[in-house]
Amino acid sequence: MLNLNINEGDFSLRTNLNLENDFSEAQKNDPRLRFYNLYLEARNIMDIATIKLGRQPLFNSVGGGLFDGATLDLKKEAYKFTAYFGGNVPAYQKLELTDDFSNDYLFGGKFVTTVLTDFQFGLGYINKNFKPYEYMATRFDADLNPIQVLISNNSNEYEFASADIAYHKKDIIDINTRADYDLNFKEVSKFEVDARYVQVENLGVSVYYNYREPLIRYNSIFSVFDYGNTQEIEGGLDYKISEYMTVLAKFANVTFKDENSQRLTAGVVTRYGSINYRKNLGYAGELDAVSLYSAYTLMEGLLTPSLGLSYTSYKLSKDSEKNNLTSLLAGINVRPYRMLSFDLQGQYMDNKIYKNDLRLFFKVNYWFNTNLNFM
Repeated sequence: MLNLNINEGDFSLRTNLNLENDFSEAQKNDPRLRFYNLYLEARNIMDIATIKLGRQPLFNSVGGGLFDGATLDLKKEAYKFTAYFGGNVPAYQKLELTDDFSNDYLFGGKFVTTVLTDFQFGLGYINKNFKPYEYMATRFDADLNPIQVLISNNSNEYEFASADIAYHKKDIIDINTRADYDLNFKEVSKFEVDARYVQVENLGVSVYYNYREPLIRYNSIFSVFDYGNTQEIEGGLDYKISEYMTVLAKFANVTFKDENSQRLTAGVVTRYGSINYRKNLGYAGELDAVSLYSAYTLMEGLLTPSLGLSYTSYKLSKDSEKNNLTSLLAGINVRPYRMLSFDLQGQYMDNKIYKNDLRLFFKVNYWFNTNLNFM
């Protein structure tokens, strides 16, 4: 993997590439080069604008991912406006542009303001389309004789409007709300509220709620089925025992169309690592899981050993067979210099599908970020 950022003043070339090859067993497409980011960025244009041009990431709960195109950010005092337009990225992140830009594209934008103290308001829109592929299918004519018909769909897939409101009062409370409206199906697709109250010393109280419709492409055959929505509500407490240790517990109930499922989570977080227990009950299956993870830096950052262990016992339904899963990882990070590090990690898994599956990973990282001072 290569992360290469070249900067000159307010201009940058940002890249993120990945070259992969299966050395244990030859694959048809080995080696494969993926381009995740490759774009130019110009900042502080007239003290208000930032422009990005090329392959870039899009952060959006509906149509996020990568696209080839342009993004314009305008920011002035308490107001920010973002607009983007581009084509979808080919499979496997090939360095190619879509060959049907008129049907294989996305565009949208978002307006955000913090003009009111402690509040943030946002309004967004996204329209994402995929290139439809035509195909032949057998249909009946007016006399009920089978004939071959060319099936050609429109390209519209996702079209959503969204709104979010956040309220933050330092050391007292945080509240974040968000709603997505599906303009194709004309219904609320998602609504969620996440709140955390911290005014009592060392004690945090959290509440989470979401209502969600299945996210299905407008032209998909799956859109004709009635899946029903889900609703989830979760409450939790966390208490800071000392500077180095916090305990937490959460309980959630998930409501499906005609069923319910519950989830219990408890854990301890320390500066040396964490241990967690999770239990699921009801329609979504039964599960008991314990996990432990620890990583700690030694010798002023030169060595960082890590260890993870988990054991899970689960059933897909109340009357189905119980299965067990054990996983173990152990690794070490060696950083002789600030910019250079080596990672070695072993992963082991054992269940009825992956019997004694053992894998080893080795990675070399070199970070560099420099101003070229051309001008």
